[in-house]
Amino acid sequence: MAVLKFRVYWEEDDAVYRDVVIRHSQSFKELNDIVLKSFEFDNKHKATFYRSNDHWQRGREITLEKYDKPYVKEPLLMDQTQIGSEIKDPNQKFIYIYDFNRNWTFLLELISVSKDENQKQSYPGVIRTEGLAPNQYGTRSLLGDKFVEVEEKYDLTKGEEGFGEEGGEGGESESGEESEQEGEVDNFTEEI
Repeated sequence: MAVLKFRVYWEEDDAVYRDVVIRHSQSFKELNDIVLKSFEFDNKHKATFYRSNDHWQRGREITLEKYDKPYVKEPLLMDQTQIGSEIKDPNQKFIYIYDFNRNWTFLLELISVSKDENQKQSYPGVIRTEGLAPNQYGTRSLLGDKFVEVEEKYDLTKGEEGFGEEGGEGGESESGEESEQEGEVDNFTEEI
């Protein structure tokens, strides 16, 4: 049974992609699910694929369900359409749109076809991950959860703009005494 390997690019940054493998006899619904899983998205929104060409133009639509919108040609349904039936080119491309409000767009490109299945691989599956996936409902910090640890370790929530509560005119605290740190900074700048 033929196994198809697709590279799935996030449209806004082609350095962010996932390689997924799927049997040619599996449905577009299964491809939909593995793409979402590979980018850590939930499965709660409308979605559609478009068969595409080398210029990323939208062709035949393969949709999750028939939506209340005008269609040029009656769409195919994901759960009723085998992927192999829509492969018209050895480098077949698809455009995948998820969540029509946020309009997440992914570009899928067929990068290889294998006649043999890997017995250790489940299908569909993710076999390569490159780049930090976009956060479905907001922005994702490059540090992610580690920032919380850094924030707690250095107590970044106290004070504003990196300054403590001390400070007054002339580097004096409320009691009129010059703080040690500010005095050291003044001495250092005088030496320069």
